[in-house]
Amino acid sequence: MAKIFIYPSTSLILSDLVARYGHTPLSSATAIREHIQTAGFESAPLQISPEDPKKGLKWAAVEVPSGVRGRMSLYGPMIEACEAAIIIDNADLAFGCMGCARTNELLLFLVRQKDVPKLELEYPKNEEEGVTFVAAVRKFLTGLGGTK
Repeated sequence: MAKIFIYPSTSLILSDLVARYGHTPLSSATAIREHIQTAGFESAPLQISPEDPKKGLKWAAVEVPSGVRGRMSLYGPMIEACEAAIIIDNADLAFGCMGCARTNELLLFLVRQKDVPKLELEYPKNEEEGVTFVAAVRKFLTGLGGTK
């Protein structure tokens, strides 16, 4: 099964749909959990170590704010590992707020540049669009070899 980068990366709905079809969702919740459970990690309220902005330099220049670089130290490895991506445009904040607008722009740029299968959808505004949305995600995931 494929490793699927989901955007917004905080979306539990997309994470659940990806997992239901037998794929591995690459999301911020998983990356943060793994990060803060690392032995010796002592700044759990901040969820960032002093080394994270340095690691983020691989994806963002030194002139970029440290918050962007810190976030990219988590998101960058997920983008590198992904074998496919689902991008939801104009998502409702409750669907998965990503916080930093500059990080979001960089993430979308990097994901769109990567040569992997992508599904890009508009966030549904009503029940009918919601049904179409889930059907499109299902079709994409089963096309990647997903179960169900």
